[in-house]
Amino acid sequence: MIEPRPRSLPRRVLSALGRGLDQSRRLFVNALFLVFVVALLAAAFAGGPKVPKGAALVIAPKGALVEQLSSRSPQDLVASLAGGSKAEETLLKDVLDALAAAKADKRISSVYLDLDEMGGAGMTVLEDAAAAIRDFRKSGKKVVAAGSAFDTRSYYLAAQADEVLLNPEGMVLLEGFGRYRMYYREGIDRLGITWNVFRVGEYKSAVEPYLRNDMSPEAKEADLEWMGDLWRAYLASVASARKTTPEAITALIEQLPERLRAAAGDASKVALEAKLVDRLAARDEVKKRMVELAGEDEKTKSFRQVAMADYLEALGGDRPGAKGKGEKVAVVVAKGEIVDGTAGPGRVGGDSTAALVRQARQDEKVKAIVLRVDSPGGSAFASEVIRRELQLARDAKKVVVVSMGSVAASGGYWISTSADEIWASPETITGSIGIFGMFPTIEKPLAKYLGVHVDGVGTTPWAGALRIDRELQPQVGEAFQAMINHGYEEFLARVSKARKMSRDDVDRIARGRVWSGADAKERNLVDKLGGLPEAIASAAEKAKLGKTYQVTYVEKERSLKEKVMSGLTARATRVAAAFGVTLAPEPAPARGAGAALLRAVADEADRLSAWNDPRGIYAHCLCEVK
Repeated sequence: MIEPRPRSLPRRVLSALGRGLDQSRRLFVNALFLVFVVALLAAAFAGGPKVPKGAALVIAPKGALVEQLSSRSPQDLVASLAGGSKAEETLLKDVLDALAAAKADKRISSVYLDLDEMGGAGMTVLEDAAAAIRDFRKSGKKVVAAGSAFDTRSYYLAAQADEVLLNPEGMVLLEGFGRYRMYYREGIDRLGITWNVFRVGEYKSAVEPYLRNDMSPEAKEADLEWMGDLWRAYLASVASARKTTPEAITALIEQLPERLRAAAGDASKVALEAKLVDRLAARDEVKKRMVELAGEDEKTKSFRQVAMADYLEALGGDRPGAKGKGEKVAVVVAKGEIVDGTAGPGRVGGDSTAALVRQARQDEKVKAIVLRVDSPGGSAFASEVIRRELQLARDAKKVVVVSMGSVAASGGYWISTSADEIWASPETITGSIGIFGMFPTIEKPLAKYLGVHVDGVGTTPWAGALRIDRELQPQVGEAFQAMINHGYEEFLARVSKARKMSRDDVDRIARGRVWSGADAKERNLVDKLGGLPEAIASAAEKAKLGKTYQVTYVEKERSLKEKVMSGLTARATRVAAAFGVTLAPEPAPARGAGAALLRAVADEADRLSAWNDPRGIYAHCLCEVK
């Protein structure tokens, strides 16, 4: 009998260490799961959140501030608790409702804006939130904004506060607006890909990355014009809030290196001297200031406070817009790229969005529909499906009003043409009346790198004509261009009829050119300037509803499973946090130039993969600003 050889001491040590680490990992996972279960049970049986008397309402946006949350399945919610990387978002309506309710709520003494974790936001979203802050201040209650650092978007909200506090180690960096994209022409040529592009309009820059290595002079000129309008509006608003001038802020931005040298590199001192902030305050000093306004919580030794999510839950049926009498104004949100078929929140499905409009049309209590458009466009086919449904609503004697958000261009403008009235913010990006199509073929790299060739026969020139591994035949390209030309003329006809303009007049301001909301109004592309509240009020007035109407958001009904999981998960997270436990720490994002490049390429690939127009024809502006 052969006995097993004894393992060496190092192997035994390593084996024992491995077992110990594995057991520790299992113990940690089990403990985390136990904490989550306990938190769920506590959330399920605990009473709702309480609002302390004299509390400060804490508004701390996490991630992007959006008009509609992206779709999150129950699996996404559970995965987030295990450290998933789903990007966080904060719903604009929650911020607006919380501020509106807190204005008259005697339990709320003040508002604390914590903007350290705020991500991106469109200009109209920022302005709606800023207007709500200004309206809250009319109550006489203080608003304090604090941050470790402020960028262009977070500072826009901070500037609206009574007091702006900046960490002594922080800075205010107003980068302005920019639009920079990757251009793939050289890479496409190196790979041997033939990228067939069909378009109408010299300003239809959405396709330029596949045709050039840089932005065309025409696109640069057009983009600078509307971006300049947005930036001037930004400077005017911030200057007014901070009691300074746009010229002074511009001088600070242009002279930043010199001012930093003069301040020995102290960026917070530069911001203070420029009067962008009221004083420098470390976190303990911020807490002390809030204790002065809201009083001290004896248990936490911090200031009395209530988080926005808890406050909205405590409001329940008293939440603004939750109650209402009489007939309805229905709000349908169309946010994201327009795609054919159905889509969840974050994208505009042609069929699913049309179904929401149809639901509002068939509701006898709904007398007016407000379509909130925040979309750069997408599928031309899906855009027409939505526009047609809005026209049917008008034919059914429903008032239809469009309220444009940050972007309502190309397909976003197409779906707006059936409205009785179009509202836009001065900072809205709109226009881009034009369409294009793209069809890449890879026959050259297949032959060059793999030695693969495609050949065969067909009964017509169209048999196998749209294979990606075959060269696109000239007659097929001519047919595509003819369809693009027809689509453009159809777009012009829709706008011409809706705006009561001649075809040539529309063409002069179309051809893919993007306009700011203010410029669009001057060119009769929109009727009035204002935000969503003004559009809703106008819709109610047109429908002759008086002052007792109800505003209702028409959304896809979530399943019971989704509602339960979402509610319990949110409450469990808050209960766990009360005990100092974080259930789902966000993993650190990948850093470095390489990671940024990969993310940019992945984002572009994700965008292209979502484009599913049945004819391959798109009305898209690709005009979001960063």
